[in-house]
Amino acid sequence: MLTYILSFLPLSDQKEASLVSWAWYRAAQNALRESLGLRGICCISLTNVDGSPASYQVLQSVAYHLGPHLQSLSLGGGSPTEASFVALILGCPALCVLDLSGCNSLFTSGTLLAQPEMAQSVRQALSGLRELNLAGLRDLADLSFNRLSSCAPSLERLSLAYCHLTFELGPVRGSISPQDSSPSQFSFRNLLRFVQERAGRLRALDLSGTGLPPEALQALGQVAGLQLQELSLHSCRDLSTEAVATLCFQQPGLTSLDLSGCSELTDGALLAVSRGLRHLRRLSLGKLQRLTDAGCTALGGLRELQSLNMAECCLVRGRELAQALGSVHGAPSQLACLSLAHCSSLKDASVLSMIPALGLSLRVLDLSSCVALTNRTLQAICTYLTHLSVLRLAWCRELCDWGLLGLEEPLQGTQPRPELEHQASGTKDPCPEPQGPSLLMLRALQELDLTACSKLTDASLAKVLQFPQLRQLSLSLLPELTDKGLLAVAGGCPSLEHLALSHCTRVSDKGWAQAASSWPRLQHLNLSSCSQLTEQTLDAIGQACRQLRVLDVAMCPGINMAAIRRFQAQLPQVSCVQSRFVGGADLTLTL
Repeated sequence: MLTYILSFLPLSDQKEASLVSWAWYRAAQNALRESLGLRGICCISLTNVDGSPASYQVLQSVAYHLGPHLQSLSLGGGSPTEASFVALILGCPALCVLDLSGCNSLFTSGTLLAQPEMAQSVRQALSGLRELNLAGLRDLADLSFNRLSSCAPSLERLSLAYCHLTFELGPVRGSISPQDSSPSQFSFRNLLRFVQERAGRLRALDLSGTGLPPEALQALGQVAGLQLQELSLHSCRDLSTEAVATLCFQQPGLTSLDLSGCSELTDGALLAVSRGLRHLRRLSLGKLQRLTDAGCTALGGLRELQSLNMAECCLVRGRELAQALGSVHGAPSQLACLSLAHCSSLKDASVLSMIPALGLSLRVLDLSSCVALTNRTLQAICTYLTHLSVLRLAWCRELCDWGLLGLEEPLQGTQPRPELEHQASGTKDPCPEPQGPSLLMLRALQELDLTACSKLTDASLAKVLQFPQLRQLSLSLLPELTDKGLLAVAGGCPSLEHLALSHCTRVSDKGWAQAASSWPRLQHLNLSSCSQLTEQTLDAIGQACRQLRVLDVAMCPGINMAAIRRFQAQLPQVSCVQSRFVGGADLTLTL
């Protein structure tokens, strides 16, 4: 009966119910298995898989209960054995997406799929695979790549980010055949042969961090029949503006391009992108230190742009960017995601002219470390961008209570309003009510980052942090946050899963004793350098936050190793981070 009742609950609530007793735990497990099968769960991510019998049993259960319906499988960062991996794959005949990023254990020996019979069986199972992620594999070689890729004849998307590629001069000269494949290294010549064979089907390629030189990019771009839609070249620092211009001419159908960290690129690269890639939807230009406002004018030609990342473009001041974003012949902007984080030259004036042009389609806005921005920018955001789901304002240190509350800022030299004075003894509620364009207008927020906005106090936080759907919140490095603010956040944001309160030195055990019970869904909690906290806070968290997975209490002098061990005995699934001073040095331990 319990199993039947619990099967009607969402998965998160089934987890909560499983903590009542052993009987409820078994019933919840049965309900989970039945619901997974009935719902035909199609995506699953398995973490910390290794060669142990327990991991093997988990993989067997996944293959048996979920395998027939599974379309997406991630083993990223795990260390499965070759035998358990093959057994799992054979039980998942409908896979479309496979993530093996960082699974070096599968490729170390070089024998994966070396047996023809096994390779044939895996080929049948992976006949419908469309996407393969092999990022970060230090032991990937030509032979192992060829064996695995040959088992995926329908492959359309491939990631080799941060794999060690070897390059030779003149990569397109001479014949390229499988017989040239190396058992010990992964060569660009071998990759080029693969691209030539799959040119008619391949649509997305990620070669970030591979050190791709300009001539290799040119060789890829000119492959006959290749029509890429997505290309990621993040941190390929040797690429030149001329190489990017050639690529835009060769592959005009690109809809997603990542050039972040390609430090040699100049304004000419952005001009080439604007002229050659008219249907571009996602563009990442982060860490292009040579990009200026002059290059930003070209963005006006990208009329279908939905996501733009210009983080750490320190020479961009924003005026031309604002004009470009509002220059699409009066048509409403389609931009859904904009990151200008660490653009330290941005000023209020340019951002204020930009915000109205962004439109109601914008969902994600990152202005972290734009240190010159003030309350005027925040209030413009609250006025025009009311559909935001993610807002990041970390290190915007000029923001203060007035901005969050939507109040007019007092003139310089005048006395502060009495309602914002913290020492208002005898007053029932010294905090003013929000007025005008306050943070409360962003009702769709799911993530908010106010890290190091050091002028903020309980006076505003207690009033505006009322977001029932908020999942992630960072209030780290707020020296004026007290137990009062903590309790207000607990009452206003009960759905938090990630919370960061690092260096909030005025928060105490008393506050956590009352606040912890409001956050049963909390999974990641950062309390590092909260100097007033002791093991009493750990007790409160351990009793109330049963979903917790990661707890950071580094540099909390009132919490010792013995308290950490007792806490982990209560919640063994939690990874704890703690620091200690050993011989004058800071030693950080993850338990």
